[in-house]
Amino acid sequence: MPNFGPMLKAAEIRHTGFRTTIALYGLALAALVSILKYIEYRFLIRDLRVEVYIGVVAVLFTALGVWAGSKLIEGKKAAPAVVPHAPNEEALRAVGISTRELDVLQLMAQGCSNQEIADRLFISLPTVKSHSSSLFVKLAAGRRTQAVHKAKSMGIIA
Repeated sequence: MPNFGPMLKAAEIRHTGFRTTIALYGLALAALVSILKYIEYRFLIRDLRVEVYIGVVAVLFTALGVWAGSKLIEGKKAAPAVVPHAPNEEALRAVGISTRELDVLQLMAQGCSNQEIADRLFISLPTVKSHSSSLFVKLAAGRRTQAVHKAKSMGIIA
């Protein structure tokens, strides 16, 4: 069975000695607890509360989590910034699409429903339907997919 995506990264981590590091870290924590118990029974501290043990172990596991997280994201690059598409102004004027209709068209292209478009643009549902109908007439389209396809081919939207 081939490894894809996260499975490939997990396979790489297993081969880099990650398990060995985790086992050594666990042994170090066990040694710490043993040392704390030894100190508790042999020396001055006779009444060490459970909260102290829990706190020490929590701090060490937090450090382990930070270290493991930094190893997992090491080498990953941030997604490139999306450059906003400048609509073709000549095509906008030729077709007669208003700014608000362009906003509706862009959200249609993203796959938003009429209700989602209304919520994002803070307009009513009938207004979205009115803009959609106007767009269909201006782009000579019968449905959303045709309108989006024509607008992309004209350079109005990306």
